[in-house]
Amino acid sequence: MSCGAAVGGMSVPGVDLANQAVIEGVVVRYGQPVRGAYVRLLDRTGEFTAEVPTDESGQFRFFAAPGNWTLRTLAPRIAPVDTAVAAARGDIAEVRIAV
Repeated sequence: MSCGAAVGGMSVPGVDLANQAVIEGVVVRYGQPVRGAYVRLLDRTGEFTAEVPTDESGQFRFFAAPGNWTLRTLAPRIAPVDTAVAAARGDIAEVRIAV
């Protein structure tokens, strides 16, 4: 499995979506973006694959292999939040995570 991402951002200029599966989204608390939360990408067995921090707008992004994934979101003073997401080659799976 191949995954990796820089700190968030919602545009994908220069990315050939025909060859990529993208998972991206935003983490919010009370409707406001959460900066500096950590989003972990777990495979279908729950194994850790990657982790990125959210940016100033609460955004994050992963380039992942196609398939089913779990996003585990960690933020200060909040219990971890798990969110299921399916990634498909040529598609951007957009997720909004409320913590």
